[in-house]
Amino acid sequence: MSEQASRPPKLAGMRHVALFVKELEACEKFYTKLLGMVVEWRPDNDNIYLCGGCDNLALHRAAEQAPIQNQRLDHIGFIIDSIEQVDQWYTFLKAQGVKIAKEPRTHRDGARSFYCFDPDGTTIQLIFHPPISAH
Repeated sequence: MSEQASRPPKLAGMRHVALFVKELEACEKFYTKLLGMVVEWRPDNDNIYLCGGCDNLALHRAAEQAPIQNQRLDHIGFIIDSIEQVDQWYTFLKAQGVKIAKEPRTHRDGARSFYCFDPDGTTIQLIFHPPISAH
């Protein structure tokens, strides 16, 4: 880092994620019909921009040659406002046939979460995390 450059003001948060997906229509249904996000913009048949809370999720149809396997994404986390909602979401998504990766558990820091997969196989975490939930 250059000694002459000063740090700008702190970041406001990570409010946007963009994913290449093979199953664009199925992923749109997962994020809108199940998780409750809304379509903000559909510029064409290969791109959809979704909003939920303060966040934006872009879904881009993956071309056959897209470098999906080179990505380092582990999972995407969605914040839940209360610890009780974790189990409610788990029960709801499981009843909808969503594939579950890890059942709900409480973490050492007081957070509680579970993991599932979207239709394209991206790991999704639904989490109550005290420092950032209900803000």
